[in-house]
Amino acid sequence: MSILNESLAVQITNFGAPVSNSDDAMGAPLDGTSHVQGNTQTPLRYITIPELLRETVARFGPRDAVVFSDTGERYSYYDFDRDIDALASGLLAMGLVKGDRVGIWSPNRYEWVLIQFATARIGLILVNINPAYRTSEVEYALNKVGCKALFLAKSFKSSKYLEMIRELAPELQNCQPGRLVSKKLPGLQHVVVMEDDIGEGVFSFDHIRNLGGPAQQLRLPVIDATLGPDDPINIQFTSGTTGAPKGATLSHYNIINNARHSTDRINLTEADRLCIPVPLYHCFGMVLGSLGAVSKGAVMVFPGEAFDAAATLNTLSSERCTAVYGVPTMFVAMLEEMETGSFDLSALRTGIMAGAPCPVDVMERVNSQMNMKEVTICYGMTETSPVSFQSLVDDPIKRRCTTVGRVHPHLEAKIVDKDGQIVPVGVQGELCTRGYSVMKGYWEDDERTLETILDGWMHTGDLAVIDELGFCSIVGRVKDMIIRGGENIYPREIEEYLFRHPQISEVQVFGIPDKKFGEEICAFIVTKQGQEISTDSVLDFCKGQISHNKIPRHIRFVDEIPMTITGKPRKFVMRDQMVEFLSVADTGV
Repeated sequence: MSILNESLAVQITNFGAPVSNSDDAMGAPLDGTSHVQGNTQTPLRYITIPELLRETVARFGPRDAVVFSDTGERYSYYDFDRDIDALASGLLAMGLVKGDRVGIWSPNRYEWVLIQFATARIGLILVNINPAYRTSEVEYALNKVGCKALFLAKSFKSSKYLEMIRELAPELQNCQPGRLVSKKLPGLQHVVVMEDDIGEGVFSFDHIRNLGGPAQQLRLPVIDATLGPDDPINIQFTSGTTGAPKGATLSHYNIINNARHSTDRINLTEADRLCIPVPLYHCFGMVLGSLGAVSKGAVMVFPGEAFDAAATLNTLSSERCTAVYGVPTMFVAMLEEMETGSFDLSALRTGIMAGAPCPVDVMERVNSQMNMKEVTICYGMTETSPVSFQSLVDDPIKRRCTTVGRVHPHLEAKIVDKDGQIVPVGVQGELCTRGYSVMKGYWEDDERTLETILDGWMHTGDLAVIDELGFCSIVGRVKDMIIRGGENIYPREIEEYLFRHPQISEVQVFGIPDKKFGEEICAFIVTKQGQEISTDSVLDFCKGQISHNKIPRHIRFVDEIPMTITGKPRKFVMRDQMVEFLSVADTGV
């Protein structure tokens, strides 16, 4: 699934308290069909990211804006604004102009947030590159969109980013910084590294931050007048759970309004301190996270470069965070870490859980053990900026546990059958969305854009059901559906049941080819820490509780589920691994 497959209508004034939810009925189905429309009471904002930031700085300048607890960095909105303008001036001094693509390849750092807002300041298009990418993947991404400049960390964990770029562009060793002419990366001219001791052919980040002078500073107000809300401002590659990644192209208008509405749903205000352990390279981090915080004047609090359960819990406690984001696996890890130590989460009240199906048990424990009574669940995808459906903080707990809420303001959604016809309420089909959040398209890929967006409707590829009150339940992926002996089987249903097993921590269900039935059901299972479980006990748990044809034929216990960096299960990887495993087992090799 997307949103964060890799979310009605609580509204908040720009920086104020929430208004009444009395108009939420606008999210109810129309004419008994699975077609819903969001509230339109509060108008969309037709502004650019620099305009949004200026409003926030004018109101909350002296207050904390950005905190990185692992490094001790702490900046007010005034500091943040000055640093953005300094970097934007440096980008101009490099010779970059509106529309140029600038890549960023790094874990969460202050430099990442600065680059996000500095590129928007002068109309450059920020290209988010997955920190987990390896050489061939980054080569594809840079060339696909024609990046002119690349900002990168020198390394992170086992990823040696600078070494990989030097491997792709050995010409760096013999060129002046900013003068790269590379055979493999023909569009790339500038490489900027976020550390010192960087070697030949590249700039340091500090050099670029100090490169701009008075002449470039004077250009900033002039450039402001050339920026428009509909300008493309960001390219985010889809996670590539299947096929080659596609570059979803988003505008100021797309992501500003989605950031506002997503944070409206959790009642975020300038009084909040939002903990962001999710990656900035993904829309969860940079749209709902940093941009969402700026839209309200809240504090962005980053526990570190990447998620760590203990570090996140310590940051929640020490920084008195009131909200936190995460995918379900992150919350599972934090809940397990809480069993080994004591953390003060008394300030915590809300947040967003998204990215993959959210098991009921996890949601209930987050509510009770993490003090997050107002946590919401989102659903969306990169191509829709990202959120289309989201629960409200005061929705009944069962609704917040078992659905992804109701449609966002100013959006439309429908569920259609295989012929494209809207289905009645309660009938499952493919979820489609339409409205301001739909991307401009896939970068230089009209064919795949037209396959996905039909008459303005984004076809999500997700199977869903909308009930009589407008609550949406995601039941699986169209492509994940298992057809066993001519019967349609949906993995989500089996996963939800298996997750009830007291010794199971994570589970993913998928199909593999089978000569007799066409497909056969498989499960990858991660057991809870310190627990042991057998295949027979899992099968016994299923017998008499779910239909015999839904009981997994093949079960494999694994240490971890193959995931994208944003916590989305990579089922095609699981299929390949299981086929190989069974093949080896059959041959005895």
